[in-house]
Amino acid sequence: MISLAPQATITDEERERGIKLLVREAAYSSGGVALTSGVILTAFALHLGASNLWVGLLASAPFLTQLIQVPAILVVERLRQRKRLCVVTSVISRLMLLPMAATAFYTGFGPLLVFLLAQYFLCGLGAVGGCAWNGWLRDLAPEERLGRVFARRTAWSAAVSLFTGIAAALIMEGTPEGSTERSMAFAAMFVVGCVTGLLSAHIVARMPEPVMPAPSERLSLTSLLRAPMSDNNFKRLMIFVMTWQFAVNFATPFFTVFIVRRLGFDVSLVMVLGAVSQLANLVALRTWGQLSDRFSNKSVLRVAAPAYIFGIVAMIGASQSSNETFVVTWLTVLHVLMGASVAGVTLASTNIALKLSPKGSATAYLATNALATSAAAGLAPIVGGLLADFFAARKIELIVRWTSPSANLALPLTLSHWDFYFLLSGLIGLYAIHHLSLVKEEGEIHHTALVEEVLARARRTARNASSVAGLRAATELPGALVRDATVRFRLLRAQRNKESGTAS
Repeated sequence: MISLAPQATITDEERERGIKLLVREAAYSSGGVALTSGVILTAFALHLGASNLWVGLLASAPFLTQLIQVPAILVVERLRQRKRLCVVTSVISRLMLLPMAATAFYTGFGPLLVFLLAQYFLCGLGAVGGCAWNGWLRDLAPEERLGRVFARRTAWSAAVSLFTGIAAALIMEGTPEGSTERSMAFAAMFVVGCVTGLLSAHIVARMPEPVMPAPSERLSLTSLLRAPMSDNNFKRLMIFVMTWQFAVNFATPFFTVFIVRRLGFDVSLVMVLGAVSQLANLVALRTWGQLSDRFSNKSVLRVAAPAYIFGIVAMIGASQSSNETFVVTWLTVLHVLMGASVAGVTLASTNIALKLSPKGSATAYLATNALATSAAAGLAPIVGGLLADFFAARKIELIVRWTSPSANLALPLTLSHWDFYFLLSGLIGLYAIHHLSLVKEEGEIHHTALVEEVLARARRTARNASSVAGLRAATELPGALVRDATVRFRLLRAQRNKESGTAS
């Protein structure tokens, strides 16, 4: 019989078993999410005849429903049974996928409304469970292992998402657009997503939950929010995440619409690009996890975030060419870049929020962070959907001409419709990166040092591809030895300067 009650004491063996279950659960939950969200969710909505505004409303659901975490904070703190909340909300929310699957065989306003309401209900229950889930994980996993544990969990998620993405792309490729077969394919994916979600809830029920520390006084919403809102460093982190989420969610929810309706490709290509992005995510995760543990999460963000923003802005290049081969290649390269960089952003932003929230108070801190950022992230796609018609009627044309006695060269650049989204997203992203510099984290280094480490790891990976492994390493002075010597020298010099200043 599985107990959903918290445990007063957790042995090391139980903790290790819980961490293993935590990693294993990612395979089931991510499989269900991959089949019922993202590209597939948008493609399903387009299959039902959704407009750009409907797409924006669907994309905002996971974020606007996070506002439910306001009362969820009180529920978690007063019930103090985080496992029970996680399991119950997970089971009920996954069952919402069944009515969504049924809408695949209908068209019009009614099915779209059912689809939208079920999505909001699913995400709302997920927000309540997530409020309890994040605080539970913070108290379960040792702080010094957070980076590696979350990297392993995210790696499993990326691997399963990659597999399911490829399978879904093959299914979409084999079903004509608008056909009964495609309706059956969408319905089947959502039913499978429901089943895997229920299996995920079963695994969560087997994980141990530590008893929450007893509050010194009766808690209210005001008292819960007072601590994180009075923490200036945590508020600076919230400002960064808010602007970052708005920048990303202003444009990325419409990638599918852009590729299908503007560029004229089938939705199966979008799913293949998603699989490519997941593969890049999977490959990069190990490196980002090691770097976040070795250096700092902020240092990782200062490298990964600009790379991701560049990828969004560079999507403009896909609309500048009529060469199909070039466009597909360009989109593939950008999805590799964005997949690899978002792995670092996701891992580091999760870790830094956990790291800055005090032990035992993680629920209030993380829920406050989610509350502040979800409003911005949920507003962004709705604003994007409302502005779709406005930008559709606007165009900017720039032509750079080079004239010489031997040749004339013209480089035209035309910005229209979705191109404006990508450009505005990039500008807002730069503003977010500026605010990141104000966040304080122990152990942070200059971003150039992290870039050098990333490049060094890439060079080592390339050298390992040789059939004779380690030949060059045998003639190389280890970089860590030089780095450690440099650090020791700087420490000694600083101590001498301090002693000299004291003596004077």
